[in-house]
Amino acid sequence: MALVERLPLPERRNEIVDACVGLLEAEVGRKTGMSGLAVKTAYKLFKAIKPGLAREAIDGLLDDFVASLDPLHAEYQAAAQGTWGGFLRANAHRGAEALLGVTDGRADRSRHTTLVKLYRKLRPAALRNVEEAVPGLGDLFDRFYRP
Repeated sequence: MALVERLPLPERRNEIVDACVGLLEAEVGRKTGMSGLAVKTAYKLFKAIKPGLAREAIDGLLDDFVASLDPLHAEYQAAAQGTWGGFLRANAHRGAEALLGVTDGRADRSRHTTLVKLYRKLRPAALRNVEEAVPGLGDLFDRFYRP
């Protein structure tokens, strides 16, 4: 069964998107050092350019994100052990690569040159940042996943 069929979409979509926005904000807030400052500054700029942009972006990307994780989900189902969130946490690097594949594709097709420039500038550190966020995403999935 596809991952999208295991999530309560569309009936709880707003709740899932809100949880993802909360995860994003928590992850940004946790960043430290010079790279953390860059992430926080970029996020602040994104929010200043268009209030509500994070929620809108997550809502717009959610279906593609879920689809990008489907190959990992199929592996999880074949293994039939633990929770989907736990499996995702154990495969954080692969999950991060799948998610970034979606945003890379969107950036390649975007007309928003300022946002694309900012994304490309931060992209080298994005894999590490997204990989660090995957455990929280695993927890989020565990809250909403229908076995």
